[in-house]
Amino acid sequence: MAKIGKLVREVEIKSDINLVYEIYKHKPNNSAVIAPDKVQDGKVESAKEMVEEVDDELHKIVFKVIEGGVLEVYNPIILTVNIEDMGHKKLVIWTMEFEKANANIPDPTPYLDLLCAVVGDMDAYFLKRPLW
Repeated sequence: MAKIGKLVREVEIKSDINLVYEIYKHKPNNSAVIAPDKVQDGKVESAKEMVEEVDDELHKIVFKVIEGGVLEVYNPIILTVNIEDMGHKKLVIWTMEFEKANANIPDPTPYLDLLCAVVGDMDAYFLKRPLW
């Protein structure tokens, strides 16, 4: 019997939330340029996502994984990124909703860890860039 799960992780950033949001909205492949060690780390796996929803007001993007080996054990996988400026805190919040092929499969925590590590690299990248 399949088991449905949900993981949520927050990453606090110091850079402009709009820069991070624009990468995910318009240039998601640039994450490979910004964090090449994370995107090509360890066992090489690939996944293809499609954008299901974009909400510019809430800085929210919903992706659905449509291809890749990860779908052999977790299907479907829905990834939601919310980028929030709370005044005293700026957060990138990743939510991963998934269904396991069976209850013995562990949660896909390493994939969420990777997404959060890429956010950290993006933040560092944008903090190093000169402001125009």
